[in-house]
Amino acid sequence: MSRRLTNALLVVLFAALSSAGAQGATKFTLTSSDVHEGQKLASAQVFNGMGCTGSNLSPALEWHGAPATTKSYAVTVYDPDAPTGSGWWHWVVYNIPASVTKLAAGAGDPKKNLLPPGATQGNTDFGAPGYGGACPPPGDKPHHYHVTVFALDTDKLDVPSGATAAYVGFNLHAHTVAKAQLTALYGR
Repeated sequence: MSRRLTNALLVVLFAALSSAGAQGATKFTLTSSDVHEGQKLASAQVFNGMGCTGSNLSPALEWHGAPATTKSYAVTVYDPDAPTGSGWWHWVVYNIPASVTKLAAGAGDPKKNLLPPGATQGNTDFGAPGYGGACPPPGDKPHHYHVTVFALDTDKLDVPSGATAAYVGFNLHAHTVAKAQLTALYGR
């Protein structure tokens, strides 16, 4: 067999194997019946207070395709456009067991007890744990709300009770093996 034919066969074989591997790979994805990529948040996900009159309901979320090394999950909702110099954390929940791949609408309300056992809500920029909906200042251009699920390489983040969102975020980034995100908009 000539060297040129051998090289051509190797290229074809490599391309076929690469294609098969790519088809077998699963992408980590986040979906929601309440939050849609690039769309305006519904009033259900808007804060009720500070001049806003929404329902303050955390969105239903579901995720698929996490790496096999995932040992737990975390979910955050963050507005980088808030006029604070550091954005605004609307929701931080972590230590979600690896067997859980969805959260019900309203799971961010600590009074409803809808989170799975072991999951912990961190303090948000509203000053307490639990979901706090969108409520940008009147007249601002629409803000971006990043809803992110993190697949983590640890069963439990070792953070103190009452930790700030930034403290939890630092630990999330140290243990992230994959993340999936939806970004919605809201302005008033």
